[in-house]
Amino acid sequence: MANNRIGRINEEIQRELANLLRTLKDPRVQVLVSITAVETTPDLRFAKIYISVLDQSDVQEVIRGLKSSSGYLRRELSQALSLRYTPELIFCADDSINKGTHILKLLNDLEKQ
Repeated sequence: MANNRIGRINEEIQRELANLLRTLKDPRVQVLVSITAVETTPDLRFAKIYISVLDQSDVQEVIRGLKSSSGYLRRELSQALSLRYTPELIFCADDSINKGTHILKLLNDLEKQ
């Protein structure tokens, strides 16, 4: 039962953060950023936010920009969600899309042979 609640909270955090990213004025975050997943600890103290960036060379700059904006994002998130604790946001790069395209390319190369 608690696992289902955490899943709903993760989805809500992901949805709200996706909306909030558009309001950031930091030039490091003005690229195409998508939130691929959110993992919240059961005590709701920490949330690991996985992000994907269209241009992979900008990933570290985007993460630095998001970390500097985490206070603003957390405050806005606390106003949007009615939780006892607003989790501390930890941003991580998600390279699963690149790995997926690499595997797809390998499979296509095998098919051609």
